[in-house]
Amino acid sequence: MRRHTLNPSPFDKAQGEDVGEHMDSEKLLRLALVVFGAIFLLVYPLAIIWPSGWAWHQGAPYESEYFMMIVGVYATLGVFLIRAAKDPKANASLIWFAVWSSIVHAGIMAVQSFNGGGHMGHLLGDVPALILVALVFGLLAKTQKIAT
Repeated sequence: MRRHTLNPSPFDKAQGEDVGEHMDSEKLLRLALVVFGAIFLLVYPLAIIWPSGWAWHQGAPYESEYFMMIVGVYATLGVFLIRAAKDPKANASLIWFAVWSSIVHAGIMAVQSFNGGGHMGHLLGDVPALILVALVFGLLAKTQKIAT
């Protein structure tokens, strides 16, 4: 069932969308920002629960300076993604940074997974997780016509 408003924008009409569909994708983008932001805050616990899919070193997560740096970067990004949910259009740069940095990060990790050292578990852990982040944010941002 299509919902109509009295004054839909010309852009929505030209694209064959109604305002109700537009609003649903906006809610989904806001939800995705909060959910993935929260997950980014959980990188450290994920490495404890499933080290072969989330940590690139042996031992406890805190024993790797590199991993703790990644935790800090992703926790910061997580906080800002959650904040971006209040006004996604005003945070377009952050959303597209999350898309493209996730693609680059996943690509590098995927290649490195094949370099030996027992890192194939990442192809089932953080690599697909980052691809999912990029796909969800990218598709929802495009639906919302958030500029790149």
